[in-house]
Amino acid sequence: MCKALSVSKSAYYNYKSKQQREEEHRELERLVLGVFRFHKRRYGTRRIVDELGDLDIKVGRRKVSSILSKYGLQAIQPKSFVPKTTQSPSGMLRSPNLLLDRPFPQDINMVWVGDITYLPMASKCWSYLASWLDLCSRHIVAWEVSDHMREDIVIDSFKKGVLKRRPGSNLIVHSDGGGQYGSKSFRRLLANTKSQQSMTRRDNHYDNAYAESLFSRLKAELIGTGRFSSLEDARKECFDYIEGYYNTIRKHSSLGYKSPLQFERELKRSK
Repeated sequence: MCKALSVSKSAYYNYKSKQQREEEHRELERLVLGVFRFHKRRYGTRRIVDELGDLDIKVGRRKVSSILSKYGLQAIQPKSFVPKTTQSPSGMLRSPNLLLDRPFPQDINMVWVGDITYLPMASKCWSYLASWLDLCSRHIVAWEVSDHMREDIVIDSFKKGVLKRRPGSNLIVHSDGGGQYGSKSFRRLLANTKSQQSMTRRDNHYDNAYAESLFSRLKAELIGTGRFSSLEDARKECFDYIEGYYNTIRKHSSLGYKSPLQFERELKRSK
């Protein structure tokens, strides 16, 4: 072959090696772009590298970044997170913050953190999402979308979580000082489930940072600059994102790049 082509063996093998490297790079590009598009721009270089690592493909963040830049692609970046507080209604008894100076929970169903956020609608009004996040596993244990933010949205979502997870007594239920969480009905529910109520300190912007950070990420990855066409549309999209992606697929850096579901399964096996 080399004689027929009038080339040296070394030149031939260098050519073959170059062809192989180019083919490997094209395959790597295909995989990187595939992961990026599957996760709908929600994965940056760290998570893409980890995802490829699950396939036994070793690649650095710089290489992944170079491929994304080549195609003009950039992951979704949530807005800078600025925690907000909700003031307690005048005269409402505010529960103490039970998370202060407490070790981070090492098991599920020890601490749930809750919050309510606004969801934009095409009609230029709002719907509302209430959720409960397990602080250990980052699993959204329950949620509710409604056209109001009365205490029912908090009560109904919490009941769902209790039925689904069956937490034992002394579950710490942490939230801001909003009137929904300080209502007699919600406090009665906590007493019936033998849960302990915990609230953010007044005017402290970071006491409920985990729940508010969740909503910052959810709005960036699910909504962006869009709006929901109807209440049912909002519920469906939230279901697809929370149950079909966030809890079951999305890798969390705080969990060692595992999904909440994977983290909980491994935690259970380790006991």
